[in-house]
Amino acid sequence: MRHCTTYLIRHGALLSVALATAGCAGGDGAPNEAFDRQQVMIPMRDGIALNTEIYVPKERRGGALPVLLTRTPYGLRHDDDGYHTSLSTSYAELAADGYIFVFQDIRGRYESEGSFVMLRPPRDPHDPDAIDEGTDTYDTIEWVLENVEDHNGRVGILGISYGGWLTVMAMIEPHPAVAAVSPQASPADMYIGDDFLHNGALRLAAAFGYAALMETGKTNRPFQFDQRDAYEWYLDLGPLSNANERYLHGEIPTWNAFMENPVYTEYWKRQAVTPYLTAVNMPTLNVAGWWDAEDFYGPMKIYETLERYDTAGMNFLVVGPWRHGGWARSDGSTLGSVDFGSNTSEYYRTQLQSRFFAYYLKGEGDWDVGEAHTFETGGNRWVAHDAWPPTDAVEVRHLYFHPSGRLAFARRSDPSTEAYDSYVSDPANPVPYMPRPMPGFWQGGQALWKVTDQRFVHRRPDVLSWETEPLEQDVVVAGRIVANLFASSSGTDCDWVVKLIDIYPEDYADDPEMGGFQLMIADDVLRAKFRNGFERPEPVPANEVIEYRIDLNSRYHRFRRGHKIMVQVQSTWFPLIGRNPQTFVNIPTATESDYRKATQRVYRSASFPSHMVLPVIDE
Repeated sequence: MRHCTTYLIRHGALLSVALATAGCAGGDGAPNEAFDRQQVMIPMRDGIALNTEIYVPKERRGGALPVLLTRTPYGLRHDDDGYHTSLSTSYAELAADGYIFVFQDIRGRYESEGSFVMLRPPRDPHDPDAIDEGTDTYDTIEWVLENVEDHNGRVGILGISYGGWLTVMAMIEPHPAVAAVSPQASPADMYIGDDFLHNGALRLAAAFGYAALMETGKTNRPFQFDQRDAYEWYLDLGPLSNANERYLHGEIPTWNAFMENPVYTEYWKRQAVTPYLTAVNMPTLNVAGWWDAEDFYGPMKIYETLERYDTAGMNFLVVGPWRHGGWARSDGSTLGSVDFGSNTSEYYRTQLQSRFFAYYLKGEGDWDVGEAHTFETGGNRWVAHDAWPPTDAVEVRHLYFHPSGRLAFARRSDPSTEAYDSYVSDPANPVPYMPRPMPGFWQGGQALWKVTDQRFVHRRPDVLSWETEPLEQDVVVAGRIVANLFASSSGTDCDWVVKLIDIYPEDYADDPEMGGFQLMIADDVLRAKFRNGFERPEPVPANEVIEYRIDLNSRYHRFRRGHKIMVQVQSTWFPLIGRNPQTFVNIPTATESDYRKATQRVYRSASFPSHMVLPVIDE
């Protein structure tokens, strides 16, 4: 296999690595006809240089081209010919349209200089010497515009996950040339609802695995579990303090920060992006996946925040039936066992993403797809809305818990206060979040667990379930779903996990293999000691009924006629969520003796009417 020759050229502080295109051949000896490729070390304002690859199309249909920039902490991946893999995969449609592509390792990662800081907070704008990911983006754009020929002066920025967050950072103090951005699956607040914690509950498998992945070197190094079943490994780990004592040895800064900041401190607040989003300075295409197991809260919260300032109608939202970044990895026709009836990812990339950048960076075509373009799961169709959530013809309905595991839209009239269902939550035998044996979260455990058939935990003694009768007509939910639980615990702290589930008919003619399938539609967890705020935890009064409001975020789903709606409630979800000792302690320093069984009660009386709040479209 032949590769392009690399030349080192030093011009003062600038170290440039240029790849000659003349005679550069791919693995089969044939010259690459699409792009001239250049690799450069672009200097930042503090002298640090960042590894960057620039791809300029050899054919210029229509003259000068806009620039598309993607920055990443995950390295610049290449095909056998040495070209960035995105050009022939997730960006293939954009590559065919014609752009100058720029890919960059962020500081401290892979081939870039400097020190990596996980989710480096935005700088103090009053400090002229301060740097952050926004200034690095600004300096990169400035260099590219000065050193790359035949661009049209317009720059677009896009990225997924951490790359989406980097896109948001570039929006805070944007370069004047930035004309369109697309933050995709970006986190917004790691404590409230994204990768690391949800509502005060540590997402153990994600947080431990990601910190180890990113901070054991400049390249990704997944933690090596010595057991096939990650459930068993984390259970054997015991209290959280053992993670440093046995494995990390205090050498992983982000894990240390998790342990030092179990409440909502300045550490978390500085990372949250929404306080910095106070204007819509350019067209913004926010992208999310309904079954994103990492960052679904983030893109929805970013869109919602920007809406307050969107006086010019430039803030857009796309949500499809995808896992994390799934719109870039597959055709989107299926997710696990669930079939969506069309190639949803291809539709997004051709009819939405390509059109968005062509319109705002080139002035080509049109962009009349609606402010929010969302896929109705269950109904398997794309729908354009003037806003999200939709406001027309939406009725807020309450779905109440009843005796014998039944759900109904009618409220109980029984005046009794003692009607409840109960279970014993045992931290020594937690409910798994996916079937065992399970891989580590970053070895595949994050991929499809949200579309796993929930029958694997149904009827466990520590999982409560309520379900409707088969629906006589479709029920379409569009907007924010909230669980209102009236519940008690014999402990002084606990977790409440709520899942909204679509049960397929046992005799499902469309796909007999899906008969009885329990598809999770929405889910989340609340750590009870944070019920009144995340900065000041409060013990739970033992055996006292408390009302808990658990936000399950937004959904657009059609529960079809003949299906059932189910709600499951549990208090462990392991190792997705770290075990709660169920005693009011500082969990990072808890000992084994702090972990105790607790009796949990979920009430369903007229006085304590546990229920789901559903925004239902009136059809």
